[in-house]
Amino acid sequence: MQFGGEGTALVLGGARSGKSTWAEAQFDGVAEVEYVATSELRDGDTEWAHRVALHRERRPASWRTTETLDLAAVLGADDAAPVLVDCVAVWFDRVLQDAGAWDDSPGWRDTVAARVDELVAAVRTTRRTVILVSNEVGLGVVPATASGRLYRDELGRLNARLAGAVREVWFCVAGIAKRWA
Repeated sequence: MQFGGEGTALVLGGARSGKSTWAEAQFDGVAEVEYVATSELRDGDTEWAHRVALHRERRPASWRTTETLDLAAVLGADDAAPVLVDCVAVWFDRVLQDAGAWDDSPGWRDTVAARVDELVAAVRTTRRTVILVSNEVGLGVVPATASGRLYRDELGRLNARLAGAVREVWFCVAGIAKRWA
């Protein structure tokens, strides 16, 4: 099955499930796509740098790469190019970090809630064709740390809100995607 080709979709899956590759294939043959990369390279993290390089190598040269955390601005832009956001889970980790969630800084929950509300509103109102890729983290073991449980729980809530805002929801396992809604 394939994405309907217009509107908005959320693609969920576990680590290395093939969700990014599947999402990229939905725009196969589309000359101009805005690929929104939400990760950042950190000094000394060669494994992550290798993953980022593999993602870059897969993308056609005609696709634009936008490295940003301001997803609402991208989705609100007056631009006909479809958008592929990879990945919401990485975006959310950075939002939590910027808000001070890992240090339990005062007000972090309000800051995160505002960012999530902004993203969900942008998804609901965008005129662009958008595929959002995110990790499904609720199917595994219960994380051993409080920060791991916090991340799992809050990302699960974000994914549920995004699922309610998009036209299609897909789940990817072993490179095979099935439409759920």
